[in-house]
Amino acid sequence: MVIALALTTCAPASTAAAAPPPRPPHPRPYIKLCLKLKQMPRHRKIRCMRPPTSLRQGAARSATQAQQAPTINELSLPTRPASPVGITAGPDGNVWFTETSGNKIGRVTPAGVFTEYTLPTPAAEPGHITVGPDGALWFTEFASNKIGRITTSGTITEYNLPTANAYPWGITTGPDGALWFTESETGKIGRITTSGTITEYNLPDTGAYPMFITTGPDGNLWFTEAVAASIGRITTSGTITEFPVPSSGAMPVGMTTGPDGNLWYTDGNGKVSKVTTTGTFTEYTLSDINSFPWGITSGPDGNLWFAEQVAGNVASVTTTGTISEYPLPDTLAGPLHITRGPDNNNLWTTENNIDRLAIVTP
Repeated sequence: MVIALALTTCAPASTAAAAPPPRPPHPRPYIKLCLKLKQMPRHRKIRCMRPPTSLRQGAARSATQAQQAPTINELSLPTRPASPVGITAGPDGNVWFTETSGNKIGRVTPAGVFTEYTLPTPAAEPGHITVGPDGALWFTEFASNKIGRITTSGTITEYNLPTANAYPWGITTGPDGALWFTESETGKIGRITTSGTITEYNLPDTGAYPMFITTGPDGNLWFTEAVAASIGRITTSGTITEFPVPSSGAMPVGMTTGPDGNLWYTDGNGKVSKVTTTGTFTEYTLSDINSFPWGITSGPDGNLWFAEQVAGNVASVTTTGTISEYPLPDTLAGPLHITRGPDNNNLWTTENNIDRLAIVTP
């Protein structure tokens, strides 16, 4: 049975309230899940890189590693360390992203001009970001336990979650005109209206660790359960169905709707996979099982594009399963999220470990 807890937290979090007592640092999801993989014998050699305390630069790729296609360019962020994570094309024709270590929301024009907005809550650690139905950008604040909203002119509003220590991560606009998000540590799916009313839905397994969430082609919300090794579906009325991934050791993370009408997801177990809306799975194994694929999006070329966080690659997969992998210029890039740019011709990815954004032209 699904229990829906409706809460009317319409008032935004006050920025004048006293700061909460300090909490022990909580590992970010990409570190926590990587370390979990490392406990498995087949992944014992995986490199789980922690966020940099200062700007680090790895070795440049050699000429023999370079790829002629796609073209990859990089932009350095003004703040260091920034640790960019989430990224999306905004309604204003710019690219918007989160800075987890910098505690900022960033905006960059297609010409490379940056503007940064500091969050009202210190050490909030913003995670995923998406465009809301109201024309604003909505984002999760992983460490401060809030959902944030920023207008394209930079006005920020924050909303406290009713459940403590929920650690929200993924967020998307639903077909019902509300924002839907995951609560990774408490095993819940949340919904917030554009006026700030929050409703939470308990997953059957509170330890499922839901991560990314997206609107499916069937009018439902679909999400990954990294620890429960399942794909979840929730209707806009709150009915939850789970589909266990058939392979052993699965760790579904990123998710998007593909051009073929299927749900595509990255699997930390070294795969990129798809599932139909009726629950039929197809899995494709990557060349490096320790590449740790993370974010995924539909590309302008009709393929799915994803980031390989540990391998430092961007990669594409056709809807029939042909995989191509391309190294980023820096070996320590640590790409996380990836999105189609505002001109629909490029892809943008966050390079978490080196405080850059990469622009990929297929």
